[in-house]
Amino acid sequence: MGWQLVSVAVGWQLYERTHDPWSLGLVGLIELIPVIFLIIPAGIVADRFPRRNVAMIGAAVFGLAALGLVAASDPTTPLAFTYGCLLLVGVSRSFLQPSLSSYLPELAPPAALAKVNAWIAASYEIASIGGPALAGVLIAATKSAALAFWMAAFFQLVFIGILLTLPARRPLGSSTPHSAKEIFAGLHFIRRTPIFLAAITLDLLAVLVGGAVALLPVYAKDILHVGPTGLGMLRTAPAIGSLLMSIVVSFMKPWQRPGRLLLMVVVGFGLATIGFGLSKNFGLSLFFLSLVGATDTVSVIIRMTLEQTITPDALRGRVSSINFLFIGFSNELGSFESGAAAALLGPVWAVAGGGIASILIVGIVAVAWPQLARIGPLHTLSPERPSGETAI
Repeated sequence: MGWQLVSVAVGWQLYERTHDPWSLGLVGLIELIPVIFLIIPAGIVADRFPRRNVAMIGAAVFGLAALGLVAASDPTTPLAFTYGCLLLVGVSRSFLQPSLSSYLPELAPPAALAKVNAWIAASYEIASIGGPALAGVLIAATKSAALAFWMAAFFQLVFIGILLTLPARRPLGSSTPHSAKEIFAGLHFIRRTPIFLAAITLDLLAVLVGGAVALLPVYAKDILHVGPTGLGMLRTAPAIGSLLMSIVVSFMKPWQRPGRLLLMVVVGFGLATIGFGLSKNFGLSLFFLSLVGATDTVSVIIRMTLEQTITPDALRGRVSSINFLFIGFSNELGSFESGAAAALLGPVWAVAGGGIASILIVGIVAVAWPQLARIGPLHTLSPERPSGETAI
């Protein structure tokens, strides 16, 4: 919720001051810069120190950034100060993501991880829906972004307080001697683990070519003719589909063939993207976008649970950080790819073509890594037996 509040409020504040779309484009770039440089060191930190404590420090840095943005809401404050605070946001997220993702297996048994990840995905979607709405209400009521930033800082305090109620322990292997090899240990693990390499490749490439969200303003204005209100509904539709699917998954029995299901849902993601790209009906477009969110959520839950079950505890922080880096890049580059394809082919064929490409990528991954389709239930996998043959 805090990140959503900051994301919406800082965009409103910058555009109010500059009336320049370029100032908004810099937000994502500046937040991404520290991720590029810190994500691997942050993974090493998450594997060397108690992950709960690393997450608490990351949340504290985020809270300081939010308080800095409160000061930046004064129109006399230089814009450079605002961007400096956003740089701190990027620093905090670099440490928060690997520490939290690798901390979860310390709290939940393997048999519960898929359901826990489903609830985490549901909470993320609730924040994605409620955070922007709350930011809008606070800004409208006060005519300033300051209260939204205060609220974001308060949420970090609440988060730290919750973390304090949980156990903290040093990760396994944290006392081993430092060496140059540990920097690239996460990359080496991914490279020599075919099923995880296949899953991360599938997710990265499908998001890269199949992202329709970046072109939603074009659809709202020029194709569906629904204006800004319709644009808001289009932006919300994937989150609603994702939220509903997360709740459904949390009550489902363990998947017997999660690798095969992963391939199927990415095909579904591609088909839903094609449907949205070709649709001229607003209601139908909302339906297809909700399917995009639902299928993507199943993919994320399988990939997250797979990562947590087959990665040795001593490497979880570094593997999670690399995963976060790749997925973050795919989102950013996916928006660029969608814009470039729309400029060359038009928005309809850019979106529909991306869906077709997603389906083709599934075929390529299925042929290149046939073992992905053969893995057994996720809770039966382990670092010692990542291929899961004994569970089939």
